[in-house]
Amino acid sequence: MTDTEDRYHYALVRRAIEALDAAGGANVSLEALAREVNLSPAHFQRVFSRWAGVSPKKLQHYLALGHAKALLEDRFTTLETAHAVGLSGPGRLHDMFTSWEAMSPGEYAAGGKGLTIRWGWFDSPFGKALIMATDKGICGIGFTDEVGEAETLDDLMTRWPRADFVEDTVALVPLAAQAFPSEGPSTAPLYLIGAPFQIKVWEALLRVPSGHVTTYSEIASSVGNPRAVRAVGSAVGRNPIGWLVPCHRALRKTGGLGGYHWGLPMKRAMLAMEAAHLDAGDAAKRAENRA
Repeated sequence: MTDTEDRYHYALVRRAIEALDAAGGANVSLEALAREVNLSPAHFQRVFSRWAGVSPKKLQHYLALGHAKALLEDRFTTLETAHAVGLSGPGRLHDMFTSWEAMSPGEYAAGGKGLTIRWGWFDSPFGKALIMATDKGICGIGFTDEVGEAETLDDLMTRWPRADFVEDTVALVPLAAQAFPSEGPSTAPLYLIGAPFQIKVWEALLRVPSGHVTTYSEIASSVGNPRAVRAVGSAVGRNPIGWLVPCHRALRKTGGLGGYHWGLPMKRAMLAMEAAHLDAGDAAKRAENRA
C-alpha cells in the first residue's frame, strides 16, 4: 500500500469516527457511514476494520453514551496492583511494547536548552498529528482537530522554550509508523520531558493497560500524594505525548470523562477503540481455546 493510500485511509477513518461520535449514541447504519466518506458499504467496511482494528458497528457500540461509566465499573485498574505484577518501568511495557526514559530535573529546569527537537506532520486515526522527537525518542504528539496546526505547533513548542526546533518530517517517518501502526501495538520509544511530579503522573498512566481506565484520585494515591487530585489533573492535562502516554484513560470517580487537552470527542474515540480491540482480542482467544 502506498503512502498516499495510507494518508487517504487515515483521513477516511477519522471522518467516520467523527460521524459516529457526533451521532451522540444514536445508531448510524453502515450504508450511511459509507455515504459520508463516498465509498461502497463493502469497501468502507474493509478499510475501516483494517485501520480501526474493529468493525464500524463494534466501535459504535463503545461510543454509546455512558460507556465511560461502564469502563470504570468493569475495567478499573488499581495502579498499585499493576505495579506489583511488573506492569511498569522502562523495560517492555505491558501495553505499548515500547521503551521510555525521562529528562533529568536539571535538564527540564533549563527549558530544553541545548536540546534539538525535530518535528513534522503526519496523518493518524485521530486526525492530523504533530510528532516531535529527540534522538532518544518521541517527546510530543499533538492533534489539530480542536485548534488547528499553528496553535498545536505553538502549544508543544512553548513546553520547551529554549530547545532548538527543526522541521524534519523525513527523519520522523519511522517513528510515526511505530506510533500509529496499521496493526499491532506501538513500539515507538518515548522521551518524557517534564517536571518531576509530572513524570510520576505520566509513568502512572503508562501502567494503565489498553482498554482499561483509572481515576485521577487513584493516580494521586499511586504517586504517594492522595490529596493531590487537582495537581494530578493538571499534570495529566500537560502530558505532551498524546495517545502513547495514555492520559485519555484517566476518568473522574463518577465515571465522567473529565477533560482532554485535544478535545473530548477524541478522548471518547480513543477509549472506544481500545475497549473494542480488547474485546475482539478476548473473543479471538476464546475461539482459539475452544478449537
